Amino acid sequence: MAGNSKRRGAVRKEGTKKGMVTGSGGQARRGLRGKGPTPPAENRPGHVKHRRAAAAERRSSQARPAGRGRPGDGDGPETVLGRNPVVECLRAGVPATALHVATGVAADERVSEAVALAAEAGISVLEVPRNDLDRITGGALHQGLALQVPPYDYAHPDELLERAAGDDALVVALDGVTDPRNLGAVVRSASAFGGHGVVVPQRRTASMTAVAWRASAGTAARLPVARASNLTRTLRDYAEAGLMIAGLAADGDVSLDDFELATSPLVLVTGSEGKGLSRLVRETCDLTVSIPLAGRVESLNASVATGVVLAEVARRRRVG
Repeated sequence: MAGNSKRRGAVRKEGTKKGMVTGSGGQARRGLRGKGPTPPAENRPGHVKHRRAAAAERRSSQARPAGRGRPGDGDGPETVLGRNPVVECLRAGVPATALHVATGVAADERVSEAVALAAEAGISVLEVPRNDLDRITGGALHQGLALQVPPYDYAHPDELLERAAGDDALVVALDGVTDPRNLGAVVRSASAFGGHGVVVPQRRTASMTAVAWRASAGTAARLPVARASNLTRTLRDYAEAGLMIAGLAADGDVSLDDFELATSPLVLVTGSEGKGLSRLVRETCDLTVSIPLAGRVESLNASVATGVVLAEVARRRRVG
């Protein structure tokens, strides 16, 4: 038996024993367990594809072309790309911070006008190598021009109440309108027909991006746009302050021809392009109004419908 045998190597020599031999504690057994499927290369830190994906994400966050952001964007700066979009933004007075022009770009009338408009507005004009402009724009098509636009400075809903104090108070609220062009067009109509401001929800709605600025034709610089964390609560606050809440709906309580509230302090609420007014917002309205249409037309674009009602409100206030 081991320990009693006289065979060579059967007994440990004196002074060589190192103590008790401990077990693995189950570590070896756990080490044999499977670790699941290998994750994709893009999700493995240190892998070349993971590094490339991270670099691409950084580039896209630094420069997201106008009109390509996620719904609800507008909280961060954006980059308007291309000669026509850049010139249109500068013509509309979009509050840009810098105009990037690629070195050696073939100058045409649009490039010359963009540089002249930027210089006149006090916007920095920076000539950069084309490779740097490609990096700034995340590799998107820029035609040698890129305009940096800062985040929009939203007003507080209470500020609109201060501006709208009086019997001629007129505020437009948008309930779920997601197209920034519609938002810009509503801002333009509200400014044209005596509105005191536009209020939008904080989530799931169009933001004041460069696209909305262009659609407003520069009126967004004069008419405040407020962002409400809860549109229903904001409308109730406006109602408590003495404003009447009228929602625009195809099956409205009254026709626009009989819209007597037009001469009262008013909040006009327009619903989303597809679903119209949400349930809670509709319940908050004092009444809903519809636009009489010819039989061949079922509905109007949200911004067009808002403009029609605002024009009627302005007409009634002039003659009343």
